[in-house]
Amino acid sequence: MWDSVAWAQGTSGSTGAGGGLLSLVPFVLIFVIFYFMLILPQQKRRKQADTMLAALKKGDKVVTASGIWGTITNLGKDTVTLQIADTTKIKIQKEHIARLRGEEED
Repeated sequence: MWDSVAWAQGTSGSTGAGGGLLSLVPFVLIFVIFYFMLILPQQKRRKQADTMLAALKKGDKVVTASGIWGTITNLGKDTVTLQIADTTKIKIQKEHIARLRGEEED
């Protein structure tokens, strides 16, 4: 009777090492899926936005993140002055420019 108890205790410890590695596989797969579906596309969009902001120049027609349409009249290191009407200019942070306007959007 005591032999069967000792044998049962000995076999339960031997499957722990192999089962531990197999239990990590789903977490690794989830991380890989998240990387390709979320992280990689976000890095690509951020790189495109940085390139667009670095290429801004005076006279570009832009749309801000809040939806204001304007023309760049002055560029600073971190700020941009936009002319949004004939006599109205506003100063915004450069990061808040969402995109360049096309000629057909006027």
